[in-house]
Amino acid sequence: MEDQAEKLREIMRKKPGASRRTESSQKTESNTKETGDARGSAENRMSGLLPRKGSKTRIITITSGKGGVGKTNVSVNMALAYARLGKKVVVMDADLGLANVNIMLNMVPRFNLYDMIRKGKAMKDIIAETDYGISIVAGALGISQIANLSDEERHNFIGELDTLSFADTIIIDTSAGVSNNVLDFIAAADDAVIVTTPEPTAILDAYALVKTIVRRDASHPLHVLINKCESRKEAERTQEGFVEVVGRHLGKNINPLGLIMYNHDVPLSIKRQTPFEVSDPGCTTAKEIDIIARALLDLPDGRSKNSILSKIFTRILGDRGNTY
Repeated sequence: MEDQAEKLREIMRKKPGASRRTESSQKTESNTKETGDARGSAENRMSGLLPRKGSKTRIITITSGKGGVGKTNVSVNMALAYARLGKKVVVMDADLGLANVNIMLNMVPRFNLYDMIRKGKAMKDIIAETDYGISIVAGALGISQIANLSDEERHNFIGELDTLSFADTIIIDTSAGVSNNVLDFIAAADDAVIVTTPEPTAILDAYALVKTIVRRDASHPLHVLINKCESRKEAERTQEGFVEVVGRHLGKNINPLGLIMYNHDVPLSIKRQTPFEVSDPGCTTAKEIDIIARALLDLPDGRSKNSILSKIFTRILGDRGNTY
């Protein structure tokens, strides 16, 4: 990988300096404060938790090579963008180590994936409605490998996943890196969005993730999203360079999904636990997310399959060696 890594470093050499911003300073403790401006009855929305005949659920996995690139922020705000387009959206927090989708929404769900997998709760018990028209499935802290389940736990988990087929879109927010968990959730998706920043470490880690994905399934639809860019020129150079290197060295046509400029107000929205798609839907960053969400929606479903969630996740929870 040395030649490829050197090429990626060359992309950055004309750049005056890499951003040192990370998300570590943006994370805040969750509390039980209720958010205002409720947007519809949770009871009415919960009544739709039945699969619709002939429906097709699009599954989008959002992931990254390293932490601190804004992956969860993108996941939550993209979900909100789809909700504003009239889509029924579920965000599944699949970061099994540092689950924080609920924190960004100022929520403390009563139950999470752990309760469903280990304690026999049903999906309808753990899915949580927000005030903003999206539903979330909180992450399962304490389960290091979701495939390491008993036969009974595996059977129950697969069966419960079908109840999510009421949604038009399921966004899976994974942890960062190239763990089996990340790769398995990518395998379950119609599309995988790789979030990175112009930082050299982020670019190299994103490349390593793409390389690992391609080795397992060269046909999987992949998209790259460049976040926290200081300038349009920097963003375009990073995106073009990344796409070119992936194409040349991995033989993979990765789709340049979009660019998001750095916005000093975004960290404030995270600290306030109110997504910018809600607090300031007219801001530049919200408009960029809207464009990206629409662009992905306009693409044909990546894997052209009629998504039956239990069948998809059976591949994950069954024989790991035959995931693809």
